[in-house]
Amino acid sequence: MTARSGDLHVDVAVIGGGPAGLSAATHLRAAGVGDVLIIEREHQAGGIPRHSQHTGYGIRDLHRVLNGPAYAAELVARAEACGARILTGAMATGWSGPLSLDVTSPSGVYRVHARAVIIATGARERPRTARMVAGDRPSGVYTTGQLQNATAIWGQHPGSRAVIVGAELVSWSAVMTLRHHRCHVALMTTQYARAESYAAMTLPGRLLLGVRVATRTQVVQIIGKDRVQAVRITHLDSGKSALVPCDTVVFTGDWIADNELARAHEVAVDPTSSGIIVDAGLRTSAAGVFAIGNVVHPVDTADVAALDGVHVAAQVADYLHHQSWATAPVELQAAGALRWVSPGRIDPSGPAPARSRLLGWGSTVLRTPTITVEQGGICLSRQKLVWPMSPGRAFRMPWSILANVHPSRGPATITVA
Repeated sequence: MTARSGDLHVDVAVIGGGPAGLSAATHLRAAGVGDVLIIEREHQAGGIPRHSQHTGYGIRDLHRVLNGPAYAAELVARAEACGARILTGAMATGWSGPLSLDVTSPSGVYRVHARAVIIATGARERPRTARMVAGDRPSGVYTTGQLQNATAIWGQHPGSRAVIVGAELVSWSAVMTLRHHRCHVALMTTQYARAESYAAMTLPGRLLLGVRVATRTQVVQIIGKDRVQAVRITHLDSGKSALVPCDTVVFTGDWIADNELARAHEVAVDPTSSGIIVDAGLRTSAAGVFAIGNVVHPVDTADVAALDGVHVAAQVADYLHHQSWATAPVELQAAGALRWVSPGRIDPSGPAPARSRLLGWGSTVLRTPTITVEQGGICLSRQKLVWPMSPGRAFRMPWSILANVHPSRGPATITVA
């Protein structure tokens, strides 16, 4: 769809055409919502997966295994087949009213007036500058997103020998991209005592791909004038340092939500996660504004973000029908080894969140974490889980742990220890 100057009036405006936004639009149309417009800043919808050539997408939402571009193309096709409009090359730059957006594109500047807005702007990795890594400023330094965009969209080739900073799920995505372009991964570094990713990823990566993972280490300096020549890494326990020759450095993970549009509208944002605070129905603090995907819980897999889009469709359709917007009465607070939890507010009598899961982020590795829920000084539940918590990946908690939370007792604290 091509933009023209003027005003557009729609039922629902979806900001972001990644897996979450596309899935939301598809299911909104299936629920009978009339005019759904997706506003996507890139010139092609599909989000990060369209740059990611490796497989593993679509398992939870489509119940199929696809590579990134095929997964993105399938979601776009489904949205278009349902009658959703996709406006590409356009960016929502601000708000002109409670549910009105200023949109800029090469072909026009105009306003979109909606009855409901869904923010699905995703998250981004912190680059080298945000991590304050010292040294030279040569070429050959990327985030995973920049690497995949440069190779898939612009046809650029990375170097021949790389160091990857981080050992999260996305770090292995960077490994696969580099291998596809015949770039050897000399080292993967992580500050933690164990790699953040699942063992199902880390063990094959070490054994089959030959990737060496250096735990409790940190890249402290990048060396090279025109092109990266080496990095200096320091062992955090011993203090010893060493030079690792390489011509490519990829900074992975350490996510921050793309929450600028939300903050411009004074939508509440979690200061720890940077994600937009929502209730179990994915409602924000601003009436008529919903938020889904990795702008809420940075960061989870593409199919989990897409399932947020499935979940929010019924909530948006209900809002359009009844025009009611009640703030969830109970605030959820994270404690112990749990850094943040989403949703951040709940109504015990309301709907369960997507997949009946609470999502959190841990600060340390716990093999068998114990969750305790307290409210008003009373312990409401305690449960030991059989799956681990690890930094660098989403920690899933059953919705049932909040069964005894009561609206009149104030905030509920979730502690993981």
